[in-house]
Amino acid sequence: MASAEALETSDPSPTASLLDTPVPPAAPTAAASKKLALLPLVFLIYFEVSGGPYGEESAVGAAGPLFAILGFIAFPFVWSVPEALVTAELAAAFPGNGGYVIWAHRAFGPFWGSLLGSWKFLCGVINLASYPALCMDYLKLMISVFASGVPRYVAIFLFTSVLSFMNYTGLSIVGYTAVGLGVVSLSPFVVLTLFAIPKIDPKRWISLGEVGVAKDWTLFFNILFWNLNFWDSASTLAGEVEDPQRTYPKALFSAGLLACLAYLVPLLAAIGAIPLDQEDWVDGYFADAGELIAGEWLKIWIEIGAVLSVVGLFEAQLSSCVYQLLGMADLAFLPRSFGFRSAWFNTPWVGILISTLIALAVSYLDFTELISTVNFLYSLGMLLEFASFLWLRKKLPAVKRPFKVPMAMPGLVIMCLIPSCFLVYVMTVASKTVYILSAVMTIFAIFWYYFMKICKSKSWFQFHDVGEKLDDEE
Repeated sequence: MASAEALETSDPSPTASLLDTPVPPAAPTAAASKKLALLPLVFLIYFEVSGGPYGEESAVGAAGPLFAILGFIAFPFVWSVPEALVTAELAAAFPGNGGYVIWAHRAFGPFWGSLLGSWKFLCGVINLASYPALCMDYLKLMISVFASGVPRYVAIFLFTSVLSFMNYTGLSIVGYTAVGLGVVSLSPFVVLTLFAIPKIDPKRWISLGEVGVAKDWTLFFNILFWNLNFWDSASTLAGEVEDPQRTYPKALFSAGLLACLAYLVPLLAAIGAIPLDQEDWVDGYFADAGELIAGEWLKIWIEIGAVLSVVGLFEAQLSSCVYQLLGMADLAFLPRSFGFRSAWFNTPWVGILISTLIALAVSYLDFTELISTVNFLYSLGMLLEFASFLWLRKKLPAVKRPFKVPMAMPGLVIMCLIPSCFLVYVMTVASKTVYILSAVMTIFAIFWYYFMKICKSKSWFQFHDVGEKLDDEE
């Protein structure tokens, strides 16, 4: 371990700077000075949450045009806004790598910080593993060889490896790549909307759906939930952001506006321009809609945009996982080696390697129950986040909050209670298999926390020396 440390730069941890005992500073490097600016952070948050309208089509198939439109108008206010406001306040108040891990740690102690970190990391790497497979599902529409067999497996391996290397080259590069991917992947929907305008019949927007087609409310709400969550994921990058106290609230607001428009405008255009055949509205239907509205060239453009969107989703999710591990190492939940940074790019290469290897292993499994398990663990984590937010308001009222949700405690409780009810609903409709998988992962997370405590007490690994109080509490 000593020899490995000699090869890596020891980064002065932004997370540890929140605590009494800072990590010894290293000599500054050129890479270390490259902080994430507002625009790339906006697009990283956008890809964490959305990535574009790809995948929202099934909401129309599940509940009909009117409810789909109303869902993507109302659900952001019920779910996304409270989550984004909580993230904006806490990321600005505790701007260190690790994000929500810091919040739960400061609110309820190290056990809960570690447990939340484990839940979120497992959610992150399972999501990460699903993106290469999703990319192949889009590519096989154009190149059939990627449908199955060895070519598909090799392509998933190369996709994961190449994009992980891009993450290794630096968060600024990833951020500006996300800007380019966002612009290019959204451009076909701008064209679709322009071509659709002359064909729009507003009466189609108020259709309750075709007669005889049953509504699938569980699928409908799962689609809304899946497409409008993970606002907190980019909080794990706070230590890498330029002036995070000011940048995060602006970035969250901008990304929220972009995501909502990216969902709503193409949905209104496609529904209004095409006579309803509800059974056609499944994942990938926007490509068919593009062909009906403008021609086959737009269908191909949308399919290419879908692939590029998946690339952005992968890069944003990997960044979140990697810097969460770095933050957990700063907080001594993980050995110091998990926070080692590259001497060339100043990126946490151990975190990238671990996240990539786990994602590769999971990417060849069946995702049917795994994705539902992700939703279950994510719901548990968000309940703990909302509780941490409320308790930190009470426990640490004097902590400087550059952005503060403008409500008293009763209003904050109501703001958090409404999305919490939805989280409980998501958990109650889970299958028995999901309950078992979630229980197994939670037990593993608890075991990991106590195993790390033993490792610290026995000095089996080196850990950062972390104090117990925030500087603000002094």
